[in-house]
Amino acid sequence: MAGAADQGVRIGLSVVVMTLKDRKAVVLTTQAEDGARVLPFGPFDPARDRTFERALRDFVTQQTGFRLGFVEQLYTFGDAGRGGASTPGRQRDVSVGYLALTSDAAEGQTHDARWDAVLDVFPWEDRRTPGADLQQALVDGLTHWAGGDDRRWARARALFALSPEHRWNEERVLERYELLYEARLVEEAWRDAGQTPPDAAPPLPGMTMGSDHRRILATGLGRLRSKLKYRPVLFDLTPNVFTLSELQAAAEAVSGLTLHKQNFRRGVERTGLVEPTGRLSSATGGRPAELFRFKGVDPQTGAAPGLSLPAQR
Repeated sequence: MAGAADQGVRIGLSVVVMTLKDRKAVVLTTQAEDGARVLPFGPFDPARDRTFERALRDFVTQQTGFRLGFVEQLYTFGDAGRGGASTPGRQRDVSVGYLALTSDAAEGQTHDARWDAVLDVFPWEDRRTPGADLQQALVDGLTHWAGGDDRRWARARALFALSPEHRWNEERVLERYELLYEARLVEEAWRDAGQTPPDAAPPLPGMTMGSDHRRILATGLGRLRSKLKYRPVLFDLTPNVFTLSELQAAAEAVSGLTLHKQNFRRGVERTGLVEPTGRLSSATGGRPAELFRFKGVDPQTGAAPGLSLPAQR
């Protein structure tokens, strides 16, 4: 009992900061001491920091030069051996994760802070132009992992929509990543076990991250994809004015889906979330397109719906 008490708990804070850049969903990363790309993170000092959120804002600005706007708490990550093998007597690391959205993708905050494309971290989450090589490597890896276990194979088929009866659910980002980790199809699974993947069965492509930050990012992306449908969070990522084509591109960049143009526009019109500005954009390279802006939430009720994501079949 004394040993458990002596081990103690160290509380850290990490944040998924997402925006859009060049029609891609991107996440703010920095560089850890070992050179790995990580989310902005830092310790919480109960003697110094009044609140988790205040501490989070301060160290993100210090690490990246970026000032956070809206943030919400994601999850508390406290698994034993986070980001590596557990060592007896080692202090237990608990991380409180946050999600932050911004329309500002400014560069040059600090020397090692940068924006990385989210779908470069999770390439299997991009359903718009699935690569044949990636799909084949995914199927082969999952087949090998499942072996003759029907329950494993059913789980893989359902999560990755590997058979016609299963529909892709874009919100289940974390479940897919955790299955790939369990199947040792991502680099972090081998690293955390202190092993090297065999040349005959390399992990799937995708940017690796330090500690369990790819898992935290998967949680943030899944949360954002879910919120698209019931809250107008997409407008936290877009500029003040936009064309409907740009709005659709933003929704596609986050969801990883190719959306049906007419159905998406009809859905936007039904929500009443946007209004025309009376101006045209000449940046489309063709016929000038009408510019719109977000109307904001209902001043009486504070209500505002999300957007439907009518994927092409």
